[in-house]
Amino acid sequence: MNMLQTIVPKSDQLNADDLIGQTLTIKVSEVRFKAGDDQPVAIHFDGDNGKPYKPCKSMRRVLVQAWGADANKYLGRSMSLYRDPKVQWGGQAVGGIRITHLSHIESPLTMALTATRGSRKAYTVDVLAVAWAPTVSEYEACTSLAALSSLEDRRKIVWRSLKPPQQKTLKEASEAAIARLKALTNSDEREPGSDDGDPK
Repeated sequence: MNMLQTIVPKSDQLNADDLIGQTLTIKVSEVRFKAGDDQPVAIHFDGDNGKPYKPCKSMRRVLVQAWGADANKYLGRSMSLYRDPKVQWGGQAVGGIRITHLSHIESPLTMALTATRGSRKAYTVDVLAVAWAPTVSEYEACTSLAALSSLEDRRKIVWRSLKPPQQKTLKEASEAAIARLKALTNSDEREPGSDDGDPK
């Protein structure tokens, strides 16, 4: 029996207490806004069971710094969340949700966030490598050298964070895509009628 299932709070959103004893990695499926609300942004994710993540203002600043202001671009991207027990509300440590890793950033991101009134602290978000790693299906669907170059850039960024089996799989997919695209390019460059058996 998993005891975590017995302590899930009843709520319409993801709470810090939901993350007691675990870190949660989510993939964004929708972002909704509700003007005038204390928590105006609701980030829905795969398997959220109707309990979206509603980031506080500090974490919204992190997202804007990392991913930009256009929330439409967040769809399909991933983040890791954890419970920080030091987060205060009304002068008491009640715990809060913080972002620890993000996909679609090229290197760790550090910024100054408000800790208490008149006080700011450095906050760092790391690269969520596995979530941003290219997939075999992306290599197989690649139809141009430009698209392949984009996949290779992503592979280089996350390479050291991947486990050896995944490194091997992606390397093989990359080599297969390179060979396939080179063959297509060479075929397109041949002059009509130059292949053996073609009429001269």
